[in-house]
Amino acid sequence: MNIIVCIDDTDNLESPGTGHLAADLKGDIEKLWGGKTSLISRHQLFVSPEVPYTSHNSSMCFRADLSLEYLDEMIAYAGEFLERRGAEGSDPGLCVVVPEKLKNYEELISFGRDATCRVLTKKNAWSLAADLDVHLSEHGGTGDGIIGALAGVGLRLYGNNGRFKGWHDVPDERRRICAGELCKDFDIDEIRSVEGQKLDDSEELFLKDKIKTVLLDHKSVLLVHQVSDEKGPVWQNIPKEEVKKY
Repeated sequence: MNIIVCIDDTDNLESPGTGHLAADLKGDIEKLWGGKTSLISRHQLFVSPEVPYTSHNSSMCFRADLSLEYLDEMIAYAGEFLERRGAEGSDPGLCVVVPEKLKNYEELISFGRDATCRVLTKKNAWSLAADLDVHLSEHGGTGDGIIGALAGVGLRLYGNNGRFKGWHDVPDERRRICAGELCKDFDIDEIRSVEGQKLDDSEELFLKDKIKTVLLDHKSVLLVHQVSDEKGPVWQNIPKEEVKKY
């Protein structure tokens, strides 16, 4: 059974970030229940003086394969994990959704997209969670993290928002590489130009700096643009500042 787990608002300015906790929780799920998990996606939510957040107001989300018999146990563990690991002054929230049991994808996706551009409230989140019968829970402080946790699941379901946590460690000697080889050896689903063109496996890339993928069409996608070097036009990954827009 496929599930989606999202956490939000677990940190303070001195503590490890929410992405760090998401990675630890993901590892615990694999170790305790043998659930294979996906990459963690980071979803940027609305930044406003009306919205309390630590540094960037983003939630962290991942998928996991889990036997139904372990679902309640896993949810209880995740809640205890947030209460134990959440930083002082944080307001952790947890959302767990079983997509195949979800009553209305579009309402949850709409909530997630709304959370990127306007202020939503705990009342909004509780009401939608109750309507859709999904797990939503507070685990400290004001519990405001439930808003981002619910929104993060909606954005992961949407499949066209966010960037994946971490970097792809491509060694210097493989920085000039064909698209197909890069995807196969470094667990990337697709390489696509910023204009939307999917690169053929034979297309050559010249990679620069850190390699990070974004969530597009439910895939881990490396975005590239065309530049010129001594050999002529070549595809290159977009700079970090451009990736931050996703």
